[in-house]
Amino acid sequence: MIKLGINVDHVATVRQARLGEYPIPLELALLAEDAGADSITVHLREDRRHIQLQDVLDMKKHLKTKLNLEMAIDQDIIDIACDIVPQDVCLVPEKRAELTTEGGLNVIANKEKLINIIKRLQDKGICVSLFIDPHKDQIEAAKEVGADVVELHTGRYAERASKNELAKIINAAGVVLNNDLILNAGHGLNYTNVQAIAQLEGLNELNIGHSIIAYSMYVGIRESVSAMKKLISC
Repeated sequence: MIKLGINVDHVATVRQARLGEYPIPLELALLAEDAGADSITVHLREDRRHIQLQDVLDMKKHLKTKLNLEMAIDQDIIDIACDIVPQDVCLVPEKRAELTTEGGLNVIANKEKLINIIKRLQDKGICVSLFIDPHKDQIEAAKEVGADVVELHTGRYAERASKNELAKIINAAGVVLNNDLILNAGHGLNYTNVQAIAQLEGLNELNIGHSIIAYSMYVGIRESVSAMKKLISC
């Protein structure tokens, strides 16, 4: 059974629009868990545009499943992760001007830095994932730096819905598994494009945020999570 991780950053985005207390990301995360979410993802950005440190602390304390902390390879954020010790960490690229994560982490260009960061996190008992584009050389580099998991960036497939982009992901998934890495995927997936990705052989988990949170505005979080679980289980 493919696991479903729910990213609740956009709940915090709504809250930060008024710099108030509501809506509370933890409360929606707990509802998502009750609806069948297997993990909760939050991205603690350097600029704190949505998720705040207190959100991460609250998630770690109260989640029933597990916390997946998305983060840049920034020393201050790494220090926070080592203090909080989420079950999972996903290292992603981060640009201050971007609306959302625009591509995969360049593992090759950051090898030495990543080796040290990954070892430090793993020494704390944290499972480390690298969010990378579906490129063979980057996946092989992920193995070299000691990652536990590769989360394939599905954003270009989601934008174009082309057979060519899907083929790249399918081929990359095989490379991930051949390197004895755990295979996750995510970014831009929704209720119309997710099933092709859910058919990837050996897929462990899909991490989805925006489409589920957006749909929940119409039908509620329980129904939106349940609908996605049904799609990826077909």
